[in-house]
Amino acid sequence: MDFQIKSFDDYKAKYKASVDDPEGFWADIAGHYKWQKKWDKTLEWEFKTPSVKWFQGGKMNITENCLDRHLETRGNKLALIWEPNDPKERFIRYTYRELHEKVCKFANVLKAKGVEKGDRVALYMPMVPELTVAVLACARIGAVHSVVFAGFSAGALADRINDSSCKVVITSDGSYRGTKEIPVKGVVNEALKSCDSVEAVLVVERTQWSVQMKEGRDFWLHDELEKVDANCPPEPMDAEDMLFILYTSGSTGKPKGVVHTCGGYMVYAGYSFANVFQPNESDVYWCTADIGWITGHTYIVYGPLLNGTTTMMFEGVPTYPSPGRFWQVCDKHGVNQFYTAPTAIRALMAAGEDHVLSYGLYDLKVLGTVGEPINVEAWEWYHIHVGKERCPVVDTWWQTETGGIMISGLGNHSPMRASYAGYPLPGIQPVLLDQEGNEIEENEKEGYLAMKFPWPGILRTTYGDHERCKNTYFAHYDDYYFTGDGAKRDKDGMYRIIGRVDDVINVSGHRFGTAEIEDAINSRDELVAESAVVGYPHEIKGQGIYAYVITKQKPDNPDKLRAEIIETIVKQIGRIAKPDKIQFVSGLPKTRSGKIMRRILRKVAEGDTSNLGDTSTLLDPDVVEEIKEGAL
Repeated sequence: MDFQIKSFDDYKAKYKASVDDPEGFWADIAGHYKWQKKWDKTLEWEFKTPSVKWFQGGKMNITENCLDRHLETRGNKLALIWEPNDPKERFIRYTYRELHEKVCKFANVLKAKGVEKGDRVALYMPMVPELTVAVLACARIGAVHSVVFAGFSAGALADRINDSSCKVVITSDGSYRGTKEIPVKGVVNEALKSCDSVEAVLVVERTQWSVQMKEGRDFWLHDELEKVDANCPPEPMDAEDMLFILYTSGSTGKPKGVVHTCGGYMVYAGYSFANVFQPNESDVYWCTADIGWITGHTYIVYGPLLNGTTTMMFEGVPTYPSPGRFWQVCDKHGVNQFYTAPTAIRALMAAGEDHVLSYGLYDLKVLGTVGEPINVEAWEWYHIHVGKERCPVVDTWWQTETGGIMISGLGNHSPMRASYAGYPLPGIQPVLLDQEGNEIEENEKEGYLAMKFPWPGILRTTYGDHERCKNTYFAHYDDYYFTGDGAKRDKDGMYRIIGRVDDVINVSGHRFGTAEIEDAINSRDELVAESAVVGYPHEIKGQGIYAYVITKQKPDNPDKLRAEIIETIVKQIGRIAKPDKIQFVSGLPKTRSGKIMRRILRKVAEGDTSNLGDTSTLLDPDVVEEIKEGAL
């Protein structure tokens, strides 16, 4: 695409142009896509309510841009490569023409089940090709997809289905992940006991296990596909129509459904992918994320396909059947751009260099990291042993709410520095704010990271609760989108992300609100009086989860109670939210107004109790000493 940045000088020129005339800049980018009707107005916005509208009056369909417009010149090019969990099982490859046909047929199955434009469809699936097809099939007919990571519990799935009143659920009989066999359909069956809105369930056959199917509600996908043809024109969508809802944890117990819209998300997903990863026509790109997270939405499905790139998806885990699996797959498929999480890199570092040095990795051109800031040691290991010191490492910063990468290196076309995300993409206007909300204009300073101008990929609302969107992202500082992260700028203006400043924990790149985990612990109200959860540094996961729990009576068997609490969290949220440490305490450090002093709890969890500040003003200062003595 000709909006690809070609050099650092080109970056600086484009960045200046994007600040001088943001609307003209984004209108030019948007003009590279196929619109059934051009927009009447490029942008209308204010951050108080908030209300952001891009490309109003424009009509388009994102799948027409991901698939149809490539058919004439790229019809026989590989669109999707699927690598299974078991390396002995055969991989699957679809050309753009084949993927287009599969999407159209799947879309017609959804139509046959009564799905119409605007209906919500929940996807609870393993990383199989049908997940990509299902996402695109929803978008094809204007249905709103809500992908739920297939590691969440039945309760968490039910919450998400009910919040958006999903009409149909798409799932599989089961899944394979490393050595685990996961009963995916069983989780759906349990969830749907409390979901009245669901009229049909489509089941992909992956494992051929015997599963419970409810007559009249549950259908095998392969049977339904035989009943439809491959003719499904793309539904005309307004640029501001909903494309998808993706639930993310917040500072209250209830997950919030981040809403992205068709036109702006399309423009930003395609633009950011092209510039950060700098793909060429013959490249094979691999993002190791799960489509259940925003990384998978934007950088497995939409971003690569919008650019006509060959994208890979992987069913397994980095350490199965050995810690060399990622590198074996890179060599096997000739991967050119590789995008993974610092958590995975640290786990592979711990397994030793032999597992990576056994592979050539000659095709790699760009390495990326996502999900959390990468530490210097992991960055250097990745750069030296995987990239052979010739591949740039793009340390990407962005969020579910931003839709795409905001601050990052740009392939070979910008400077890189270990642990620094880098510079904002053209079109992105970050600022550092002090506590009073004043902009910090000098470099070599740190502050709260915010954005002062909208970009096309910004969230529009939180589903069914716009006030929550306002209070979470726009109420902290007038006229700014607040990211919730702290950051610093070096002397050259490069950004380094310090981490969350609110009550959100980033575990292996997955964000959990502390309140969500506390709600699960406190649900054991026959045993638990109160709890407080904080994050602490973890050498593999980035952050671990440390829970302080007040019990109604001293537990006879603390280990048994810990196991019961963990079981409750796994059931209500999922295994990925399991605390690493649970400390039983008689009280929590609180101010006289009743606010829990999490700063103190974080310091104890981190093992840094030398400077807890003045605790004399606490309601019960003695409880701090008790917590320090009992720290795990």
